[in-house]
Amino acid sequence: MTVTREVRAYYEQDREHGRLRAGRGRLELWRTQDVLRRALPSPPARVLDVGGGTGVHAEWLVADGYEVELLDPIPLHVERAGALAGVTARPGDARDLPAPDASAHAVLLLGPLYHLADRADRVTALTEARRVVRPGGLVAAATINRYAAVHDTIHLGLYTQEPERRAAHAAVTDGVMLSPGHGFSAYFHDPDEIVGEFADAGLPGAERYGLEGAFWLYGDVGDWLDDPERRRLMLDAQRALERVPSLLGVSGHLLTLARRPA
Repeated sequence: MTVTREVRAYYEQDREHGRLRAGRGRLELWRTQDVLRRALPSPPARVLDVGGGTGVHAEWLVADGYEVELLDPIPLHVERAGALAGVTARPGDARDLPAPDASAHAVLLLGPLYHLADRADRVTALTEARRVVRPGGLVAAATINRYAAVHDTIHLGLYTQEPERRAAHAAVTDGVMLSPGHGFSAYFHDPDEIVGEFADAGLPGAERYGLEGAFWLYGDVGDWLDDPERRRLMLDAQRALERVPSLLGVSGHLLTLARRPA
């Protein structure tokens, strides 16, 4: 990812550590687990977690029996992830992976594409993932949806604030979201463009999965996630809707999967 001074300052506040571990962010985490567990090879297999933050995904992958190496450009993230049992963590950039060709069974990019505003950089990151994964191996990338900021600012009650509203609609126009609160930009994908980026990286036939559906916008989503039975029903409901084309843009995030051609 592009580690600007603003990006580094944001992540060094350690705000990423709890994002998927509490509140409605758990819906994104559990849905990511749901999709990946259906697509990953059976453990033990080697997974490269690129831009893996403090290890929120590496932790459950290791618990499932995978051999996980995490790469991240933020020293605090590398330190935190490296303290997790069974996780190997070191610095790394998604566009220049410090890993041999065909050395992983799966490569995950569950964050780096958010911070690569230039299409050429995103294709480079995906091309690097293709190089590192074995023939037939899985490449998975998360993207933020183009319309997420409009939906989220209304959900959070921030849409009435002119700077927030202007930034959200700017992202709809060109994909670049300049957060008034954090001072750095992120890239928000149109749901259709990620397939072309995968193809240009030598990963044809990419499949897209809506992670949260509309459920992340529900006011009582936290209550549903706290209740094991209601949580199961919600996850099952979104699994049934995850690949409906007309609903892909409603999710906050997409997960896109492809396999390196043999």
